[in-house]
Amino acid sequence: MKLTIFHPLSALMALSIATASAQGTPPPLAPLPKVPKEAVASGKVSSAAPADVVASAVAAVARLGEEVVMGRYQVAVEKMNPEWKDRVAKRMGGMEALEKQLSGVAKQMVQQGVSMISFKPQGQPRSFEVGPGRKVETVNGEQVESLVFNKWMVLIPTSTKFRILRQGDPKPLVIESIGFQVAVSDKGKNDWTFIDGSGLSVNDLRSIYATLPQDIELPPVEKRESR
Repeated sequence: MKLTIFHPLSALMALSIATASAQGTPPPLAPLPKVPKEAVASGKVSSAAPADVVASAVAAVARLGEEVVMGRYQVAVEKMNPEWKDRVAKRMGGMEALEKQLSGVAKQMVQQGVSMISFKPQGQPRSFEVGPGRKVETVNGEQVESLVFNKWMVLIPTSTKFRILRQGDPKPLVIESIGFQVAVSDKGKNDWTFIDGSGLSVNDLRSIYATLPQDIELPPVEKRESR
């Protein structure tokens, strides 16, 4: 029997990719945001966030995991990064269609004998400045314009474990899914939204946050049997 793991946080990504494949051609990507030239050339985009900001992002991912383990999958939509949510919704035919697909995730998991037993941050987070803009200050009586970044992005590795009940086998199979969450917040707010890393490419991420390094390395994504 072939089993498919429906990760509540990555199901939307998988469904959007499946929809694109069914149409025969990939859906058009949103245009790249206009970015000041100096933002791309600047080395500031790789600046590390303060420790308390990173800790806040990791704690937010942990809380998100607790919610979905309890079966509250709607949180995955409510806390999805708004720029990414708009893109996925367009691929799915609108926000209503997207939410309808998500509402069926729990049923599909039950039908396949799959349950999520844990979800937690695991590994070393990495942070970047994104969301470039301009700031005007008065210096020595003159207005000076400077480049600023308005958001923090934190890449947070995660571990999720699923229990699978197989017909004719009394011993459940436990699968560990290694992935990551992309947490984004306006600076100074620590109000985090998320992009699930399953199926996410560097080009996907840079199409929204164009100032990220072209050679940025995303955390690994894999599934393995847990013993």
